Amino acid sequence: MDAFLTRDERRFREEIRDVIGRILPPDLARATRRGIHLSREQMALWNRLLHEKGWGAHHWPVEFGGPGWTPVQRFIFESECARADAPPTSVFGLYLVGPTLYTFGTEAQKARYLPPILSGDEFWCQGYSEPDAGSDLASLRTVAERTEGGWVITGQKAWTTEGHFADFMICLARTNAAVKPQAGLSLFIIDMKSPGITLHPVLTIDGGHSVNTVFLDGVTVPDDALIGDVDKGWTYAKFLLAHERTNNAQVHRSRREFERLKARFTGERRTDPGLRRRFALVETDLAALEVTVLRILIDQTQGREPGPEASIVKVIGSELQQTISELAMDVLGERALELPHDTADDEAAGWTERHLFRRVVTIYAGTNEIQKTIIAGTTLGLR
Repeated sequence: MDAFLTRDERRFREEIRDVIGRILPPDLARATRRGIHLSREQMALWNRLLHEKGWGAHHWPVEFGGPGWTPVQRFIFESECARADAPPTSVFGLYLVGPTLYTFGTEAQKARYLPPILSGDEFWCQGYSEPDAGSDLASLRTVAERTEGGWVITGQKAWTTEGHFADFMICLARTNAAVKPQAGLSLFIIDMKSPGITLHPVLTIDGGHSVNTVFLDGVTVPDDALIGDVDKGWTYAKFLLAHERTNNAQVHRSRREFERLKARFTGERRTDPGLRRRFALVETDLAALEVTVLRILIDQTQGREPGPEASIVKVIGSELQQTISELAMDVLGERALELPHDTADDEAAGWTERHLFRRVVTIYAGTNEIQKTIIAGTTLGLR
């Protein structure tokens, strides 16, 4: 990437690197290296430290609290955060809900919800998927019915990531059963402390708790909980999903993990030709993904929201995450089985947890099979 940076961009990178090095607590960086399920408190701390620098939402427009960086500067910032092993901030509030609200929400909604998202004081979750409506999201059965002064929402949401420490949910529900499925959906804001909400934790294959099942039993929300217009939720949902899939490319985190793994391989098994070839293939794919993500960022600054490109980077990025963790299993061998509390070796700790959890990355945000169908139809003209 260095060869493509201007002198000013290199200077910007050095400034970002210096600041992150000073404000990132070492124990927070170590927790990020050693595990993938961080607590709300850990993510909120890093969000707050960035917010104090004006970097809480580095990709938001200036008028909503962003720093006004160029796409390349945003790319550099994300790369430096990953390089320093900074923890993620809340994906749903900053990357999904925030852009949805400042694009489609009312002025009152923006004033109420955007500031605490920026500061990390309030966390969000996403109420999209259901037991029988995952990749086929338009078939969801959660219903929102009109009542005096608001809506009553009843249904069930599945795989609700961060729901156990979210303050609010952005929820897709059916408001019109008389039209085609996509045309009868609306998007709502739900306070997670509302009566009628029951949350059941779901442990993933790695033994961690990041997802939940949420039951909505006659949950009442006011009229101003509706985002945008009634029955237009599919439009807003697609906007949000495009942002989610671009973010799920996880190119910077993958680059950081790959570089750590490569350093380990170079010191131990650099003569193995099979592994050398696998490392070279990952290096090539990572470089291509980085360029593609940067192109999407540039398009967004020119008013073009990602189309099939979002599906492309989601597919490639998720498959790369799995490839890197599989490679780690082979490089580290039995040491990859060491759990974080059993070893002082930060490079070995947590890889088995990552490898197991990353079975899910080709499933969430729309399965890769569905994404490939989208790509075939929109890019290749295959129906």
